[in-house]
Amino acid sequence: MTTTFNVPTRSEVSPANQAIFDNLQKMLGFVPNLYAGFAHSEHALGNYLALQSGKSSLSGKEREVINLVVSQYNNCLYCLSAHTVVGKMQGFTDEQIIAIRKGDAAFDAKLNALTKLTLSIAANKGHADAALLDAFYAAGYNKGSLVDVLMVIGDKTISNYLHAATDIPVDFPIAPVLSA
Repeated sequence: MTTTFNVPTRSEVSPANQAIFDNLQKMLGFVPNLYAGFAHSEHALGNYLALQSGKSSLSGKEREVINLVVSQYNNCLYCLSAHTVVGKMQGFTDEQIIAIRKGDAAFDAKLNALTKLTLSIAANKGHADAALLDAFYAAGYNKGSLVDVLMVIGDKTISNYLHAATDIPVDFPIAPVLSA
């Protein structure tokens, strides 16, 4: 027997999570299903949102590159769908989002170095290809940037894995499937 992992409603979560739901409702106009899934835990939603919204040397666009690359690598339809929306809000075109997901952001040299390094880190469980790391630094990033990249990869891996383990329904427009 498989236990269905439901999307809890406001009344089904703790008072602390209810307050977070209220804030999300005000900020986004809804509580994304995946965030609601975190609220099955007393502390996970607040901890995850703190991680996700922490200060970083990376721009919003750079964080979206990482989110898209990691979500594609982990084959997370929920996060690909959500970050396609957020990527557009950050100024990426549909074509650029597809290119990033394919691991090649040739439209911007600095973002391309970030894209390729992120994919290498995700695919090699943290062990980045030395040439890609050199290219990342040559593109203008520094050691602090690398640490911030790893923080975003960790953040996105958590949400990718939550979706993989629970199959919470996607409540964003579905991201297109990549052609070979």
